[in-house]
Amino acid sequence: MNRHVAALYRKYRPQTFEEVVGQEAVVRTLSNAIVAGKVRQAYLFAGPRGTGKTSLARILAKAVNCANGPTTTPDNSCHACVSISAGTSLDVIEMDAASQRGIDDIRDIRDRVVLQPVEGRSKVYILDEAHQLTDAAWNALLKLIEEPPPHLLFVFCTTELQKVLPTVRSRCQTFVFQRPRLPDLVKLLRQVADGESMDVADASLGVVARAARGSFRDAVSTLDQLASATGGTITVQDVLQLLGAVEEEVLFRLCDLVVDGDTAGALVFLEELSEHGQDLGRLVTDLLEHLRHLMLVQHTGDVPDTLPVTDETRDRLREQANQIGAPTVVRLIDLLAVAVEDMRQGGDPRLPLELALVKVTRPGADLSRESLAYRIDRLEQGQATHAVGKPLPNPPSDIGLQAPERPEPAPPEAAPPDLELEQLQEAWRRTILPAVEQRSIPIGKTLAEAHPAGLAGETLTLEFPRSASFHLKLAEDPKNAALLRDALYEVTGRKLALEFELGEGGEAAAEHEDAPASEDDILNLMKSTFDARELDQ
Repeated sequence: MNRHVAALYRKYRPQTFEEVVGQEAVVRTLSNAIVAGKVRQAYLFAGPRGTGKTSLARILAKAVNCANGPTTTPDNSCHACVSISAGTSLDVIEMDAASQRGIDDIRDIRDRVVLQPVEGRSKVYILDEAHQLTDAAWNALLKLIEEPPPHLLFVFCTTELQKVLPTVRSRCQTFVFQRPRLPDLVKLLRQVADGESMDVADASLGVVARAARGSFRDAVSTLDQLASATGGTITVQDVLQLLGAVEEEVLFRLCDLVVDGDTAGALVFLEELSEHGQDLGRLVTDLLEHLRHLMLVQHTGDVPDTLPVTDETRDRLREQANQIGAPTVVRLIDLLAVAVEDMRQGGDPRLPLELALVKVTRPGADLSRESLAYRIDRLEQGQATHAVGKPLPNPPSDIGLQAPERPEPAPPEAAPPDLELEQLQEAWRRTILPAVEQRSIPIGKTLAEAHPAGLAGETLTLEFPRSASFHLKLAEDPKNAALLRDALYEVTGRKLALEFELGEGGEAAAEHEDAPASEDDILNLMKSTFDARELDQ
């Protein structure tokens, strides 16, 4: 009869404090407590999934119940250690709070804790996913946690520390588990691979480790699955195919196409990736991570040591961060966030991804306020200033010793973006009026009566209908006109002068231009601006 083979993450889970990887502070504190005889009655282990919380709880149980203990080096050979490792010890009770979360389950604990340990020194309760216990269950445990029998030890494990009641946290000694560093994960995977006689390169292990995002269990489970799928010989392509991950070369090439402004090339490359079965949702998330790395390099001047990348990738990140503009990186991150939101709602990420690439490579095709602001940022930076991370040229050695014959001419300012009347007319209600309303809602409503009628050089003419002469007077007020000029500059990057005129039949209305506004004019303005209505007396 065939027996099931244990999963590798269970086979290689740590059995002693020395084997625990990436949680040095927790191990050191617990070891000191055991040596000093100051083990507490309740511990709270919090941290991301797969970081070793339950494994360390079992090691702690072995340390206090080992035949040679309490000891920081349980022998793993006595009956207590063997039974705890196998999960069959009568003195170590593991509960899943996700399914045993009610007050009846806690009452069962309270009824049994009075019993002495069967063979060890302590009866240890390990509650996994402890944050899912109900408030009533926690309240039933409070007194027991605070004043337990001398032989009782609680270890609560949770991935969501903030959901644990403050009254419980104050009664426990809390340890926050950290995600392991990439080298720690790769080192563990190498031990597993060598132990299982797998033929796998470090590059492949690095891809597995990055995909695990700090989870030992996920990393080893992925390696286990790869070994089954490939027969023990694992290549980088095997890892990428299983995980649906994106090759670094793809991410660098896509960003190079953005640097070149090659819209057609980016769309064709995206089509090729799709035809080869690339998961475009994964491409969006991996591209976002790549852009985050570029942003960090641009704003810190170097590749942070915390980034999970190889030395070769670090050099390429520095190079590409100097080629692609910081506004472009930020703009593309904003655009890809739309694709992520669509994916959360079950949508196809392909169209938002294509739109993001089009908008960032052809910003002139997009008249949104965000795109116009992005174009202004690019113009202000000149696209030719010294990139972040590049050393500035050394000053001449004779500076201050010889005055130049004539002052150097100031570099020409970047020309403002081209602007046409049709663009203003299209953007008037979509972007310009909302920008005015951010400054003053009433003035925005007032200007909604007008429309751009002419653009001569740097002068924009706004035309009001014949019936809106009172609105025109308000718009001509210097303070209100200044609000409109500021909004136009924000959207277009041009400092435009303004002229206001009445439309057809404006001459008749102009005769009364200087007359005071009538009561009906004021009432009509209040109705249109504030959506007001008259009350019957």
